[in-house]
Amino acid sequence: MKIVASLVSLALILPATLPIAAVAAETVGTASSTSFAQELLDAHNVYRKRAGVPPLVWSNTLERSARTWAERLTANVAFEHDTANRDQGENLWMGTDGAFSLTEMVGDWASERQYFRSGTFPVVSTTGNWSDVGHYTQMVWRTTTRVGCAGLSGPDGNYRLVCRYTPPGNVMGQPVF
Repeated sequence: MKIVASLVSLALILPATLPIAAVAAETVGTASSTSFAQELLDAHNVYRKRAGVPPLVWSNTLERSARTWAERLTANVAFEHDTANRDQGENLWMGTDGAFSLTEMVGDWASERQYFRSGTFPVVSTTGNWSDVGHYTQMVWRTTTRVGCAGLSGPDGNYRLVCRYTPPGNVMGQPVF
């Protein structure tokens, strides 16, 4: 019997007209306390370093926010962006449970770099479609400083990873770098 692993990912774009709310009492950690957080932070920062932008730091506040959404997606066996989320960037990933490492999940988002071209969002893709690079651009958005993620195994055999970012990237009319 051959098992085929599958994956799906989504990126969120925030309209430039939305105000970016400050996160009150933000808790920022070094991510050294858990291997989950450290692996995700390290994976993100590999691509940020390659892009020449400052590294992200782990946010426990964003992790809690991501966990709330991951729990909802898993409970509903769903895969969609949180449309009520207005002040955080969001990357979603879903694939066969146990078939991918956290580094591979982030690497899937980063693979969109092959279609990236420097410019003002949303004109940042060689394909003409910003969604072909939306995960990558959120990960390397220069003004984004914090990340927090959560992932859960679902009853459908899929693992859902949610990463949240502040300040959010993919802002209309703004440069990625």
